[in-house]
Amino acid sequence: MKIAIVCYPTFGGSGVVATELGIALSKRGHEIHFVTYKQPVRLEYLTHNIHYHEVIVPEYPLFHYQPYELALSSKLVTVIKKHQIDMLHVHYAIPHAYAGYMAQQMLKEEGITIPMMTTLHGTDITLVGSHNFYKPAVNFSINKSDVVTSVSHSLKSDTLAIFSIDKEIEVVPNFIDFSNIKESFSDCKRYLMAAPDERILIHISNLRPVKRIQDVIKVFYGVQQKIKSKLIIIGDGPDREMASKIGHELGVRDKIIFLGKSNEIERILCFSDLFLLPSEKESFGLAALEAMAYKVPVISSNTGGLSEVNEDGVSGFLCNVGDTDNMTKRAIEVLENDNTLDQFKRQAKQTAMKFDITEVLPKYERLYQKMCCN
Repeated sequence: MKIAIVCYPTFGGSGVVATELGIALSKRGHEIHFVTYKQPVRLEYLTHNIHYHEVIVPEYPLFHYQPYELALSSKLVTVIKKHQIDMLHVHYAIPHAYAGYMAQQMLKEEGITIPMMTTLHGTDITLVGSHNFYKPAVNFSINKSDVVTSVSHSLKSDTLAIFSIDKEIEVVPNFIDFSNIKESFSDCKRYLMAAPDERILIHISNLRPVKRIQDVIKVFYGVQQKIKSKLIIIGDGPDREMASKIGHELGVRDKIIFLGKSNEIERILCFSDLFLLPSEKESFGLAALEAMAYKVPVISSNTGGLSEVNEDGVSGFLCNVGDTDNMTKRAIEVLENDNTLDQFKRQAKQTAMKFDITEVLPKYERLYQKMCCN
């Protein structure tokens, strides 16, 4: 099949999943065309089966905000006609599903019919989509999609609660491509981050308020009172300064390492002992799943889709949002004994393997076939 994929080409979960999905589909013989404003960060190579089409938005003084949706829908029409695309898969309802629908209508005028799948990832529903300014457009775009998928049962429930949806929403979870997971790294230099007798805790996010970075610092403060440890924080965002300030106030700033945005997350995960994700809301929790794939158990909140990813008492523990005392207690339970930690590490990977791309990819392919045969 020839499939056009529209996504955000950034480090965010939806862009990563869309890119990895396209790469995996290309390996199974499908021809994939990425259509976006920049080459996706995980798309490191192009082949005869993988193509990238840049969406250029001309600067016009007339517009206060440049109309990306118009440029995207026009580019989709061009790509679909030129390459005889069979179907369109858009990730994120706004603006991608909206632009996809407009492309469908333009093509229909020329007698061309192309089905569109919309995959909902999270903030397109719970944050942007639920805003009164955008809600009608999101509702319209979802209902006009031929097939709608959601990355978790939790997000599906949120979508049905927020919008008036008359489409069936299929749950197809995010995934990990275990063929890319390294068992070990020759340059896994743990000693650069911590002493041999220290545990390493890690947090990865965009450091927005919803990630509750203050809880990460509080849990680490409680852990290091009982267990010698270091905290590594990867990512950047509006709460980084606040996190550093809380670290100073609690007297642990010298034990916290801020690495900013990094392209070496896998190498850092290879020597990490525990992942902290106390988010206010997570539609899935891809960062937690990636940590588990590298044998890093997870202490997380039990919100959103996290309970579908992190198995309580197996791959780590689930705690109520904001309950840093229980998170600290559970973290110490995992870390204080070598045998217990090794067991959680093994179980974390075993749980993550349920989300191997080989388990998830056929679900998308079945939906593609269903769309194109109708």
